[in-house]
Amino acid sequence: MIENKITTLLQAKFGEPDYQDCFIVDISQNNTKVEVYIDCDSGLSLGKCQRLSRYLEGIIDQEAWLGPKYILEVSSPGLTRPLIPRQYVKNIGRKVSVQTEAENFEGVLEKVENEAIFISFTTVEKVGKKKVKTDVVKEIYFDDIIEIKIIISF
Repeated sequence: MIENKITTLLQAKFGEPDYQDCFIVDISQNNTKVEVYIDCDSGLSLGKCQRLSRYLEGIIDQEAWLGPKYILEVSSPGLTRPLIPRQYVKNIGRKVSVQTEAENFEGVLEKVENEAIFISFTTVEKVGKKKVKTDVVKEIYFDDIIEIKIIISF
């Protein structure tokens, strides 16, 4: 399967000094189109994407894994894709939407430690005729997270 071959190639490349903080987010193939989403702890530059794309293209062409006509896209995952655990730390301070089996939360990703994230948000509860706001910090374990996405606000 091409995804496994690309994973192996990238993991080897990520051992090089210029790519040591890079990691794979997702790889998918649909017929002759291959999409490779990568990220880096320090941020992913366009130049780094281009170099990785050329590296992969060279080997894919040499080995003829996809034939003469194919599309290879190497890019960052973008803001609309769900985060993977390695991306949590670099998104501290951002507003996120977290889906668990039990509940959904929207709030600010405050911290990441051990195998949990901490989300802060404000709840509003009606007490008598007044509305009482309470600031809450919720601990959510990685294993309980179904999906976490950045909330884009303008």
